[in-house]
Amino acid sequence: MTQTIALLGHPVAHSISPAFQQAALDALGVEARYEAWDTPPGDVPDALERLRDPALLGANVTVPHKLEALRLADSADAVARRIGAANTLVRREDGVLHATNTDVAGVQRALADASVALEGVEVVLIGAGGAARAVVAALRNGGARSLTVANRTPERAEALHEVAEEGDAPPLELRVCPLDVAAGPLRAALERAALVIHSTSLGMRHGPDEAATPLPAECFSPGQAAFDLVYTPERTPFLHAAGAAGARPIGGLGMLVHQGAESFRLWTGLEPPLEVMFEAARAALAARQGAARESKS
Repeated sequence: MTQTIALLGHPVAHSISPAFQQAALDALGVEARYEAWDTPPGDVPDALERLRDPALLGANVTVPHKLEALRLADSADAVARRIGAANTLVRREDGVLHATNTDVAGVQRALADASVALEGVEVVLIGAGGAARAVVAALRNGGARSLTVANRTPERAEALHEVAEEGDAPPLELRVCPLDVAAGPLRAALERAALVIHSTSLGMRHGPDEAATPLPAECFSPGQAAFDLVYTPERTPFLHAAGAAGARPIGGLGMLVHQGAESFRLWTGLEPPLEVMFEAARAALAARQGAARESKS
């Protein structure tokens, strides 16, 4: 029986997850299809009911459904509960839908691939949305010393204290400041930081602000690592600014593939073929960028 793994989100047509997940399934001879299910907000409960079918292995969940997926799942692990969101659902043999969050592992492994050590470092995080919660958990797991979160609405960033401080792991010292590059608190934090992470959608291709960066080049320092969770384009305006200042740019493709690889492991019980997944992801991005250039010509 051919089984199915779904991607739940709205919209999902832009996602390259089907490309690299299907490539991994095919490479290991797993008789399964990875399908994108465009799921408007009101249809999430029905979509989760469909996942209970024995022909389904589970699902990835992307924006805007990660919070609701956690709420509607039958069970959840400590990572998903701590983050307050689920990006992966695993259908168990009894039909139970178990929620977890592999974004945390995705952040950690992407930074490890880039040889970025977290132990004892100071970090600046731009943005305080759902992706930021996974970043905070990853930094805490990695032993970062302190984190400054810069957000246009500092009140929203205060909610990240629970991810940074609650639970059994050693707490992560967290400060909040306005996203104002002219102000002292953010400038001082950037001067101390070994790593700057961008977690908003600014600079995303086809997004409302695809030419924007939250930080100009003068905010970065030579040798600093700059990590953008946005994966398309591969070189975002944020990364261009960082590179112009001599900082080391790290794109978001690694996080995307690594979180997907961890989900693959949970659905199939198999070791994900990372090289195959990265190759397929890069090919899908290149094809999309080529199509975009043709449409403009």
